[in-house]
Amino acid sequence: MSRSGVAVADESLAAFNELKLGKKFKFVVFSLNDKKTQIIVNETSSDQSYEKFLESLPENDCRYAVYDFDYELPGGEGKRSKIVFYTWSPDTAPVRSKMVYASSKDALRRALNGVASDIQGTDFSEVSYETVLEKISGGGAH
Repeated sequence: MSRSGVAVADESLAAFNELKLGKKFKFVVFSLNDKKTQIIVNETSSDQSYEKFLESLPENDCRYAVYDFDYELPGGEGKRSKIVFYTWSPDTAPVRSKMVYASSKDALRRALNGVASDIQGTDFSEVSYETVLEKISGGGAH
């Protein structure tokens, strides 16, 4: 349970484990249920396109997401994969929504073992592929 009294639904943990262990999904998007009492699965996808992932983030509302981020190491040293946790809280989202998502984040984040990086996004430039790649690869992937 989070400070806001929001619980993480079992389906949310199951979907995360399918992404992490089963490699069934490329990303999972989470939202709060209508009563704002549980963090539920909003969408899952095995689509490899990062653009498809970004399209799943609403322009005017908050979400959480995990994305199995693949990238090349510089100098052809091979590929890496990291599970990235996103807190999507656009400036245009309702204030109440931003507050509930902010106070509920820790419950979900603590439940997801194996996340390598956290990304906070308030607009699409902060969650662009290049921005996230730079953050998770230590800035040396150009």
